[in-house]
Amino acid sequence: MDTPKYKRVLIKISGEALAGDKHFGLNFEDVIGPVCDVIKRVSEIGCEVGIVVGGGNFWRGVKDGGGKMERTRADYMGMLATTINALALQDALEQRGVDVRVQTAIEMNKIAEPYIRSRATRHLEKGRVVIFGCGTGCPYFSTDTAAVLRAAEVNADVILLAKNIDGVYDSDPAKNPNAKKYDSLTYMDVLNQGLGVMDTTATSLSMDNHIPILVFALSDPENIYRVVTGENIGTIVKEEEVR
Repeated sequence: MDTPKYKRVLIKISGEALAGDKHFGLNFEDVIGPVCDVIKRVSEIGCEVGIVVGGGNFWRGVKDGGGKMERTRADYMGMLATTINALALQDALEQRGVDVRVQTAIEMNKIAEPYIRSRATRHLEKGRVVIFGCGTGCPYFSTDTAAVLRAAEVNADVILLAKNIDGVYDSDPAKNPNAKKYDSLTYMDVLNQGLGVMDTTATSLSMDNHIPILVFALSDPENIYRVVTGENIGTIVKEEEVR
């Protein structure tokens, strides 16, 4: 059996990634099923797993509001979208025999536990996968920021940022065939160059709490397992090494 490099991880999965090629809704066959298969294997080798999900496959808050809605209300709608995704992941994992809890930052007692840090930590210690919905529970904050916040609160070793791209580039590789991929960056590199790994709030929060961010492609869900067991893929964002 493989040995995990990280004892506890926080996986951030965007809503768009869960939609796959459909670009809207949930793709169970090609995305959610394979992702949950890998998360089960990760859990079985002793890695404790927390997950923060986005909601962009249904609603992207202020972006979908298009200036026609009040910002706070649009953001709350986005939080509800993350809950749909959290429940979908919970169901798929439970079908695979994984013990899962969903906790939401906005209380929805009929369908999920309220987010309580000590309870979430206890679930992780018992080997349960914990899925965090509703972002931070506050408007004006992204689910990237929620991922860093939850990672800090539960003392995760690393944030695994599963995206539709295989790392961080100096420009958009879809537009520039000569775009350069980085293997490693510092937080200040990301902030100073505006690389868009996460929003500036999330990047600053991860820097202040010394939590590395590993960016990789979810197009191959096996990448989650590779990262957890220490294989060098994607791009890692971390503190500058002292020489």
